[in-house]
Amino acid sequence: MKDLISTKDLLKDDFKALIAQAKHFKELNLSEAKHEDKLAGKSVIQAFFENSTRTRMSFELSAKRLGCDSTSLSPAISSAAKGESLLDTIKNLEAMQNDFFVIRHQKSGAAKFVAERSKAHVINAGDGCNEHPTQALLDLFTMSEHFGSGDAIAGFESISGKKISIIGDIFHSRVARSNIYALQTLGAQITLFGPPQCMRYAEVFGSKRAKNIKEALNDADAVIMLRIQLERSEDEVPLPNEYAKYFGLNASNIEFLPPHALVLHPGPVNRGVEMSSEVMDSRSLVLEQTQNGVAMRMAVFSMLAQS
Repeated sequence: MKDLISTKDLLKDDFKALIAQAKHFKELNLSEAKHEDKLAGKSVIQAFFENSTRTRMSFELSAKRLGCDSTSLSPAISSAAKGESLLDTIKNLEAMQNDFFVIRHQKSGAAKFVAERSKAHVINAGDGCNEHPTQALLDLFTMSEHFGSGDAIAGFESISGKKISIIGDIFHSRVARSNIYALQTLGAQITLFGPPQCMRYAEVFGSKRAKNIKEALNDADAVIMLRIQLERSEDEVPLPNEYAKYFGLNASNIEFLPPHALVLHPGPVNRGVEMSSEVMDSRSLVLEQTQNGVAMRMAVFSMLAQS
């Protein structure tokens, strides 16, 4: 596999191999060494045309811990701000003998566009409303660890049949798409719920759609809360107070969620909107997801380099 553009491109064995690698790299990251220079001499350029904290820093740490040279492109001060096309920008950077491009772009399909025209490995770090595959992979790793009581491989094998609810702005969410495709491949039962205007065309996923948050939470083994996509919507999302009341996870509706159920969120979290502070600080796995993101992205770099 040359690139990672979509979770639709991965088979069950691919997911399992990535989980196993991520488990190894997490153990490494928890040690004092933190480095395994198996990709020494390789170079990574992070081309983020959208704002990011967790994903960008996670990829940078991942690359450096594998021994790569990692450089970030700042579009606001690059020739892209002068009108240079995405393809010309990438081709010029590729001429510097770069091995990996990590691309986040506001246009859906941008990562695939670059991958088809570049000899370097391309990793999709989020393209418009399309996909964010490494977020889904780290979510999968996090769930596997908990489902397996610390044994990620055993937990991974148990995902088939698990009930996973995804709640929020399904229509605009690249995290939702990547998670849906991955979980469907692995045989999970998915339930979707969100504001009606954010559930447009949700039937294309072939997943159950809940009528209210109680139905979405009942019997769930895990729930993935999504960030409100205000930057991609045009007054389509309810106001924060209204959203929190009907679609957020809080002290008044957390009782509908089974005690064993996991609570995930890709971040950044709008406290008091998608999740109350009480739920976020006592029940959610947000910080664990962030930690697992570094290990999983190391696994992705390693897998692509070996192909």
